[in-house]
Amino acid sequence: MARNDGTPSASGDARWWTPAGQRLKTRWARCIDPAAPLSEYPRPQLARARWASLNGTWNYAITKRDALYPGTADGKILVPFPAESSLSGVMRRVGPESSLWYQRTFAIPEDWEGNGQRIMLNFGAVDWEATVFVNDHELGTHRGGFTPFAFDVTDHLAHDRDNSLAVRVRDPTNTGLIARGKQSLKPGGIFYTAVTGIWQPAWIEPVPEPRIDRLVIRPDIDTDTVSVRVLIARASGPVTGPTRNATVHVDVLDGKAIVSSATPDDATRDIVLPVPRARRWSPASPFLYGLRVRLGNEGDASDDVHSYFGMRKIELRPASTGGTRENQAPRILLNGEPVFQLGVLDQGYWPDGLFTAPADEALAFDIEAARSMGFNMLRKHAKVEPDRWYYHCDRLGMLVWQDMPSLLSFKHYGLEILHALVKKEYRVKGALLDATGTIDLRQAFLDELDHVVMALENHPSIVAWVPFNEGWGEECFDVRAVVDRLRNLDPTRLVDNASGWYDKGVGDVRDVHAYPGPGMADIETGRAAVNGEFGGLGFNVPGHTWHPRGGWGYRVMKSKSALESRYKALVEKLETLKQQGLVASVYTQLSDVEAEVNGLLTYDREVFKIDAPVLANLHRKCLD
Repeated sequence: MARNDGTPSASGDARWWTPAGQRLKTRWARCIDPAAPLSEYPRPQLARARWASLNGTWNYAITKRDALYPGTADGKILVPFPAESSLSGVMRRVGPESSLWYQRTFAIPEDWEGNGQRIMLNFGAVDWEATVFVNDHELGTHRGGFTPFAFDVTDHLAHDRDNSLAVRVRDPTNTGLIARGKQSLKPGGIFYTAVTGIWQPAWIEPVPEPRIDRLVIRPDIDTDTVSVRVLIARASGPVTGPTRNATVHVDVLDGKAIVSSATPDDATRDIVLPVPRARRWSPASPFLYGLRVRLGNEGDASDDVHSYFGMRKIELRPASTGGTRENQAPRILLNGEPVFQLGVLDQGYWPDGLFTAPADEALAFDIEAARSMGFNMLRKHAKVEPDRWYYHCDRLGMLVWQDMPSLLSFKHYGLEILHALVKKEYRVKGALLDATGTIDLRQAFLDELDHVVMALENHPSIVAWVPFNEGWGEECFDVRAVVDRLRNLDPTRLVDNASGWYDKGVGDVRDVHAYPGPGMADIETGRAAVNGEFGGLGFNVPGHTWHPRGGWGYRVMKSKSALESRYKALVEKLETLKQQGLVASVYTQLSDVEAEVNGLLTYDREVFKIDAPVLANLHRKCLD
């Protein structure tokens, strides 16, 4: 548990904890406080002063899929590390045939109760299906392993004793057609260890009735204004009309100084505030404005949240005439200026925590490492990170192309999907249902896509959405409709309809993969040319690999000098492609991951295989 300001205190006896297994660890594993792991406030884009972390020691049990919670636990688990990870203290496979149960108790601070306060229970992400119980009352079920969710627990709390909290998790992983990214029950090659359960922070917080539920922040550098939509909710659901006896007050902040303020008559409409002489956000100058939003309820407690935004604009400039071939090709503009986006593929896996970074410092380390190598963009590949990862990208100035975690299952739909891969225009039609026949898996993917966008849309670092990668699940959808869906949800960013393989001729870019590459498609008039993956040069560093005998890469180098020489040749070719109209590239990859040793960093993040200053110098011409 934690005190009112979120400062962690023990959630049980933490002396039991030690990382499970003897496999590769990061330096941060040695510094984990099991009483308070990942204790930073989890949601910087909608921050409240009072909150209590539920990270730490929980009881766990793995049962048959349909079994009830057992009378005794199998042991202790350290939340928020997934059950298969070393840092959970468990490191056990769960699998689709089982349920993973979590249980703990919590108390509500006395000053949180009364005065119309409600208590919200929040989860950053649970993979895949989570059913939540408080004091044996079932609150509901959330499906989707990459999106946040919350329950109002107020009406089910005990006031004279501690409260019992239980979570049942089921996860089909690659036995079902769900968004899973690179997870596999049989990891190897480009697929990695599956994760199950709570893998992002859990916390509780007091909120007034009504409360601020979400913010939609849209900066406009053309008018030096910012539009803020305040979505308000009650325990009974969202508020869609004017709120009686309630007002919203919004402040734009430069540090502690108020830049502009507004108190509109109708809190449910977009609020437009001036940002005089607005400072632009960019990788070179990632300036962030603060935002404070207060919801005043006459006679009751008021809600008070803090957020932030960056004044930036990303857009596609179609092909033009005149000038060099590079200038004639469609260009991606940041704040009205062409910027070559030199990216690196980031899988977001850790040897000790798998999906979950061992520390907030570790999240920031990867971004800072990429910057030190001279990259200005990360392609977050087949995974959605905790909100704090994007916060670090925002404050450090790292552009992000955000993948939707892919879905693909040869087991259930093998022949149809194989046909789809061979016949490029073939599409799997009709219903795609889960094993029970009750869940529409196509709609579940689209719903999760919507929720990913809504959860991340305020981060200035994110400049492009990538719904599909290399045909994985693409054949199950009308790709044009998915692109239109993304543009309707978020008209402020670019859409890459498919990174690699089967382009459907829609979206803002034509993205090809080339190994070792680099490569590009022919220049089009209305879409920019992107090399979404290339490279993959492998190099084993003894003592820093997942497997004792090393791993594989698309091309395995025998020495550091050979790696550096081959990488230099790739960059020289990249410079030529840039002159021919290429606007963005993504090298595979930032770090080794399990069997893959094609990272620029080792899996434990201890060794830069090519020195960062050398890489930064090689990249300089691409960025000029």
